[in-house]
Amino acid sequence: MAANKFDLLRSFVRVTEVGSFTQAASSLGLQKASVSEHVRALEELVGARLLHRTTRKVQPTHDGIALFERCKDLLSDMDDLEGMFRRDGAALTGRLRVDMPTAVAHKVVMPHLAEFVAQYPHVQIEISSADRRVDVVREGFDCVLRVGDTVDPSLIARKLGAFQMVNCASPAYLKQYGTPQSLEDLASHQLVHYTPVLGMRSSGFEYVVDGKTIAIAMSGAVSVNNIEAYEAACLGGLGIVQSPLSGLRDHIKQGRLVSILPQYLPAPMTVSLLYSHRRHLPQRVRIFMDWLADLMERHYPFQ
Repeated sequence: MAANKFDLLRSFVRVTEVGSFTQAASSLGLQKASVSEHVRALEELVGARLLHRTTRKVQPTHDGIALFERCKDLLSDMDDLEGMFRRDGAALTGRLRVDMPTAVAHKVVMPHLAEFVAQYPHVQIEISSADRRVDVVREGFDCVLRVGDTVDPSLIARKLGAFQMVNCASPAYLKQYGTPQSLEDLASHQLVHYTPVLGMRSSGFEYVVDGKTIAIAMSGAVSVNNIEAYEAACLGGLGIVQSPLSGLRDHIKQGRLVSILPQYLPAPMTVSLLYSHRRHLPQRVRIFMDWLADLMERHYPFQ
């Protein structure tokens, strides 16, 4: 089926945003050749060169910059117009690209995603859960669910709540090393270090005093960059962890983990939905974010 003018505009906008035909094609679910053809066809249509192409990068021309700004508003308006009079979920169409923590994807979203799909069967959903800070704009994500700091001026943050934190260790670990009763006791204990990038070192054991976070450097034989590995390391007796209570509550109830040092807890971790600055969000994105926010509230009660 031949591409329409809006297809041409979407391809051009995506290439301009990410600076790459390959990345644009991936985020749009198209072949690279199709995206290239869309941009060439758009240049012929408007009678101007829109992109500077080199072997290393793609940059918009002066005319391309001007068209890019107009296109973003036009495409947002078109998304709104398409959904303005739709009342039934079956009429909602399009593709969603979403990122979220691994634990949230596996324990909360995937077990209930069939509910959303049944209500909106023509929406295609791509879910990333790599436990890394994705680039929302460059990687073409419609929204991301993030736990922790959200300082990024290029994004809008919709705060959902905050996770209460807990310090935990396994019974086997505590039998071997003893149960710490004070901060001084931590000198003889092991911390499982969590870091988004392997090779970096975590700040250590954290706790809050008078609203300020204080960190104590601790030894630890294991560092991980994935929340499921973090949980498994604790269950395996490799050391103390500091994690949201919501994810460990069942382990504590069943006696697989023990809560320790309740008087020295880290600051609650903010949970937010992030999305890029746009005058309008497509209806499918707004509806999915509302569904996800409600799902999180039902299964992960916030503070």
